[in-house]
Amino acid sequence: MADFGAQDVAALRKATGAGMMDCKKALQETAGDMEAAKDWLRKKGLAGAAKRATRTAADGAVAVVVDGGVGVLVEMTCETDFVAKGPDFAGFLDALAAQVSRQGAADVAAQAFEGTTVGEAVEALAAKLGERIELGRVECFETTDGLVDGYRHVQNGRGTIGVLVEIGGIDPADPRAVEVVHDIALHIASAAPRFLARDDVPADALDKERALLEELTRNEGKPEAQVPKIVEGRLKGFYKDNVLLEQGFVRDPKTTVASLVESLGKGAEIRRFARVKVGEA
Repeated sequence: MADFGAQDVAALRKATGAGMMDCKKALQETAGDMEAAKDWLRKKGLAGAAKRATRTAADGAVAVVVDGGVGVLVEMTCETDFVAKGPDFAGFLDALAAQVSRQGAADVAAQAFEGTTVGEAVEALAAKLGERIELGRVECFETTDGLVDGYRHVQNGRGTIGVLVEIGGIDPADPRAVEVVHDIALHIASAAPRFLARDDVPADALDKERALLEELTRNEGKPEAQVPKIVEGRLKGFYKDNVLLEQGFVRDPKTTVASLVESLGKGAEIRRFARVKVGEA
């Protein structure tokens, strides 16, 4: 049995910044040899993990991969844009997105990846680059009877906004359908809709907006009898701002996104979309 005590564990933690249980495990694996335990923690990407865990990973990047009927969006966060646009971080993110496009988005952290798991590989990358790095949001769209497309907005050397959109009820080989789906992906990146249709707006969000508009209308001195009608009119503006199908298309604001989709033929519909912007919840 390894010969070490609680003081040794505490000393190792102070020297490496690793978690208490990780330090205990390291000493067990190295028969209480302090220097060997430090190396063990470094190899596992655990040295400095506790210190990094107290920092905020508010920067990062997104990768988007579209291959046939499969679209993937993967976000990784870090502390600075310097790391986010560096070759180690960017290469890791691209490789991970390619893997998710092949294996799907189920339990990504536990997937095998380069001889270890994705979660452990992320920890090792954090140790190597000296920043808190985390796997962020992951989206995977797959269709057999429609079109999936995506878009990645690049700013300051890395992807800051990622979009996926799926449209069904169309001919995937139709060049105009392909063009429109991509245009809608670009629109989503720019217009930042929160919901696909009115029915997707949560009741609590709608109640909150209605209450705010009622207070605003009353503060403007409108007659009480007219408040409900005025509020309902103003709610249309909320829908236009937040509901994808009711937004004016960015390239032709007089045309709604719903009308643009309808132009592809009867039965054409946006089934779902995802938009991820680094730094936003």
